[in-house]
Amino acid sequence: MQLFTLLLPILFSVMSYASIKTAHLIVVNIFLLIYLVKLGLLLLNSKKLEVFTKAFRIPEMLVSVLFLASGGYMLTEKPEVSTLQIVKLILVFASIPMAVVGFKKKIKTLAALSVLMIVAAYGLAEMNKKAQTRKKDVATEVNRIPGTEGYSAEAHGELLYQKQLNCVSCHGPQGDAMIAGAPNLKKSVLTESEIIGVVRHGRGMMPPYKDLNEEELKALAVYVKNLQL
Repeated sequence: MQLFTLLLPILFSVMSYASIKTAHLIVVNIFLLIYLVKLGLLLLNSKKLEVFTKAFRIPEMLVSVLFLASGGYMLTEKPEVSTLQIVKLILVFASIPMAVVGFKKKIKTLAALSVLMIVAAYGLAEMNKKAQTRKKDVATEVNRIPGTEGYSAEAHGELLYQKQLNCVSCHGPQGDAMIAGAPNLKKSVLTESEIIGVVRHGRGMMPPYKDLNEEELKALAVYVKNLQL
């Protein structure tokens, strides 16, 4: 277990942010499932809980370490932390020791409360995700229809970069934040077609944006190209 914990930073260093995020979501669901099963066994048959706990002791430890490590890594890579995320962290870190005591000593109320806190933390994560989506979908006066009067590819690209795709979370408002291994866009020498290729297929820690149409890719490339010094 100690060796596994020591190897985690190396593992994260060779994984993309998108991969770590996907792994975190999988681990969160497994973590929640384990605790729900344990709570059900505690309430219905405490002897079966002992058997389950003994059989899954190592997997549960691995899942817990991955859960906290991947979540902590993702948090350090964010430029800002919302209030919902802070509350979520408090719930998670408070629930784990509570769960350990509750299940070990078979205190049903304490165990149930710890699981409830984990479920609440999961709910807050979903609320934060929806809040970020609403933030991206805020109505704007920017014309997003190429070929119509008043359309500007750069303005459309700025909207995509700053709001809808939230590129600022890694590249920063000016393109030079270099968060989570993101390159400095001001010093980039990529052409517009090369920028489109990177956005479409992803690179390094950056995930691919396959849902963007050609007009959106072109607009984003124009804006990013204009960030270059």
